[in-house]
Amino acid sequence: MFNRTTLYILIVAVAMGLGLWAAERYSASKAPQGPALQEVKLFPQARELPAYSLQQSDGTQLVPGELKGHWTIVFLGFTHCPDICPTTLAELAQAQKQWSALPDGVRPRVLFVSVDPERDTPDGIGEYAHAFHRDTLAATADLPALEAFARSLSLVFMKVEPDDGAPADQYSVDHSAALALLDPEGRMAGVIQPPLVPKAIAADLLALTQASRK
Repeated sequence: MFNRTTLYILIVAVAMGLGLWAAERYSASKAPQGPALQEVKLFPQARELPAYSLQQSDGTQLVPGELKGHWTIVFLGFTHCPDICPTTLAELAQAQKQWSALPDGVRPRVLFVSVDPERDTPDGIGEYAHAFHRDTLAATADLPALEAFARSLSLVFMKVEPDDGAPADQYSVDHSAALALLDPEGRMAGVIQPPLVPKAIAADLLALTQASRK
């Protein structure tokens, strides 16, 4: 929850890093053959996500079945983010332009999930995400649902209280900079670690989409 200590978050982050390192080492020798990828790190085996329900910017609910049929990049952030979020969404928008010619039914998706439900409304996150690219999906939820969703993707976030004397609503939110990748079955299939290279990400997603259509 938002009252987790920074030490706990650091421990979780380190554990995640070690897990991803081990997964990459294992993947290099055990993962099934597929397209050669530059930025995407696929897991040896995709894992099912527990049930979740997020509220999209258009007012509809985002549930696991709605992500099927597409490779989906998931990014946690918030609209008051000063640097990482706008930079990441701008870089992903560059990648999205590279696959815009694909049919809508199989075109890769980018899902921006706000982990700041206290300030970010569904309408607000929609306007924010669409300013970078019109196809970007945007969703949020209450805190328990967001924590469960983030945990299922091995991502973390934590509210950082403002400095003494600052207004209470001037807090920040620390969050994972890594991107989660869901396969066309809606399963957690891999990660994309910063620094991001839009052209390489686009090439990887195009290759994965092509391979999954065979």
